[in-house]
Parts: sequence; C-alpha cells; structure tokens
Amino acid sequence: MANTTPNTTSAHGTPQTSSSVVPTTSNGRGTTTIVDSVVARVAGIAAREARGVYDLGGGAARAIGAIRNAINATDQSQGISVEVGEKQVAVDVTIVAEYPVSLQDVADGVRADVIRAVETIVGLEVTEVNVTVNDVHLPSEDNNTNKTEEARVQ
Repeated sequence: MANTTPNTTSAHGTPQTSSSVVPTTSNGRGTTTIVDSVVARVAGIAAREARGVYDLGGGAARAIGAIRNAINATDQSQGISVEVGEKQVAVDVTIVAEYPVSLQDVADGVRADVIRAVETIVGLEVTEVNVTVNDVHLPSEDNNTNKTEEARVQ
C-alpha cells in the first residue's frame, strides 16, 4: 500500500518510473493518493506566479511549450522536475527571468512560492527547491518580434 520508491517527473510532466501514485494520508476510512505529476503541476503554477519569472523550462522544453500554446494545450509542469517520496518532495525548477530583476531575488521568490504551494495544497514536506535560471528575457525582444511581423504584413 505504501510506496517507498521515489517518483520522478521530467520537465515535461511525464513520470520516469513505473509507479506514479504516492499515498499521503490514511485516516482509517480510506487513503488519499496524489499522482506525482499533480505535485509537478502545483509547483509549476506557483513558479509561474513568482515575481520576475517570464517563462519556465530550458530551450527544448520552451520550444515544445510554444507548440502546445499554439494549440491551446498549456503544460503547467514545463520546466519542473519532482522527486516524490511518501511524505516529502524535492523540486527542481528551470526558469527564464525577466530583465533587469535581481536573479537571486527571483530564485528566492520562486523557492518560497513553490514551498508554500506544495506544502499547503499537496500536504507534503518540501525538502529542497533547486532553481536554475536558464535565460533572461529582455522586454525589447517582444518589440522586435512585433516589428518583424508588421513588416511582413505591409
């Protein structure tokens, strides 16, 4: 009944082990189980809401995410990897930060938001949240994209 093998979810939200269900509570009347991809999704939603985060994921994950967005199928766990045990979870987050926000402040904010969300919503103790800043987004990059599109249409 108890799962002692840690489960890992990739940056794309797919379980990397054969077991993807973690029992978290048993009160004598039944057991509550939370699929590890749900933990990754909760962490992803919290990380996206942190101040200074432009996007989640590395280059390949963001390219796949752009395709998903084009077909209106957003992956909330993009850029998130979780290792889930019976009562604890470790989270790895890959982000693209806004420029010129302090990268340390962004990482600290992501860490605090993910810990708060996972511990409150999922009910597992978060042992660590590792944040990797993969890129920095410049506001001028958005403007250049729009100018190129306008030039093609004229």
